[in-house]
Amino acid sequence: ELKEIVFIIQSQSNSFHAKRAEDLKRDILKQAADVGKELPIVLLIHQMNRHEGAWTILPLMRDLSVTYGGNASWIFFCEEDTRIQVVKLVETLGRFDTSKEWFLGKALYDEESTIIHHYAFAENPTIFKFPDFAAGWALSIPLVIKLASKLKSEPLKSDFTIDLKHEIALYIWQKGDGPHLTPVPEFCTENANSYKLNHCATTFSNFLPLCGEPVKKEDVFVAVKTCRKFHGDRIPIVKQTWEREAALIEYYSDYAEISIPTIDLGVPNTDRGHCGKTFAILERFLNQSSARIPWLVIVDDDTLISISRLRKLLSCYDPDEPVFLGERYGYGLGTGGYSYITGGGGMVFSRIAVQKLLASKCRCYSMDAPDDMVLGMCFSGLGIPITHSPLFHQARPMDYPKDYLSHQIPVSFHKHWNIDPVKVYFTWLAPKAEDSLHRKKAGYNREDL
Repeated sequence: ELKEIVFIIQSQSNSFHAKRAEDLKRDILKQAADVGKELPIVLLIHQMNRHEGAWTILPLMRDLSVTYGGNASWIFFCEEDTRIQVVKLVETLGRFDTSKEWFLGKALYDEESTIIHHYAFAENPTIFKFPDFAAGWALSIPLVIKLASKLKSEPLKSDFTIDLKHEIALYIWQKGDGPHLTPVPEFCTENANSYKLNHCATTFSNFLPLCGEPVKKEDVFVAVKTCRKFHGDRIPIVKQTWEREAALIEYYSDYAEISIPTIDLGVPNTDRGHCGKTFAILERFLNQSSARIPWLVIVDDDTLISISRLRKLLSCYDPDEPVFLGERYGYGLGTGGYSYITGGGGMVFSRIAVQKLLASKCRCYSMDAPDDMVLGMCFSGLGIPITHSPLFHQARPMDYPKDYLSHQIPVSFHKHWNIDPVKVYFTWLAPKAEDSLHRKKAGYNREDL
């Protein structure tokens, strides 16, 4: 029965995302009303729990177990852009015995173990499956109750949340004591025009959001963090690839080199962390750039980014809101902790977010503190939420399952290790005309990367 499914939308509190989630909630309830079914419960994760780590889902298990343990059969999770055929979903879940522990989803797996994934399956990473959140995924109530009870006796450790879908699957698997993910072919990420739709209970439509005209080139200020030792190898890559997409770009270093040109911020280079340098960039943006520029992007010198796609994405955000956007990680969320935007994929700030941050006096506890984590801590203290986009990537294309990238139009990738970064840029990120011309000339395609 439909009323036995509790829908949870993995929503965010930023106004653009909250509206998308509300629209999906309305659609689910309308479909239920249209087929004359009793309305199911539909919850938005950002409203469920003021706990900073609600987005990591496991901390919600105890509440879900207590509230729905006696009167529901399934908790069904989905993203704000997942589209659901409610009748088909009921039919699909109806195939499974609800007295058993089930973990259902569209299966992703690693081609090889990389840094963003844990090394539990380093020998053969393809055997471990984890869910593609975009297709929706489901837990049977007996499994929710079991997880809640385990969390009671063994609270989540205070460490990093880096790849949530992988980490949830690992926690549920419990070193073999819990269920593996059961792949469900009806959980799909085809778009709405696909010929395969007939069998799908879920689809996923949104490759790259666009809400009206893209933000103007002159409304995005790009700051590249570099240092003297990388001037010779990394900066030429930026100049060969995405620099021409940016109208306003500056390179910040520990050494002023006129030929690039780089700006010496007067902050010595540190091997790690770069907190001092990042805060100097934020100060400079507020004090020296035009007050009319609403957006700041800070990237590393080995970040590959599509500024034209970023401008489309930013059309969906209100620059009058404090926005801190990128790929979200978490630290210590089982015990308080905070979320942060990981720096390598690029960090995007609205001007007002920078103003609020610098007015707060929250600063680096040391010059080489990890800048992205300090920023997360500061914004958390200010009550300004992190806004997550899966289109920013802390790693290289080959570090992600092919199936996961197939329903994205990515905004960024990071790192030059063991790849040709120019090739990666023109294959994955370049504006279309330039991209196809370059690819034809070079004769390669995405499958190679």
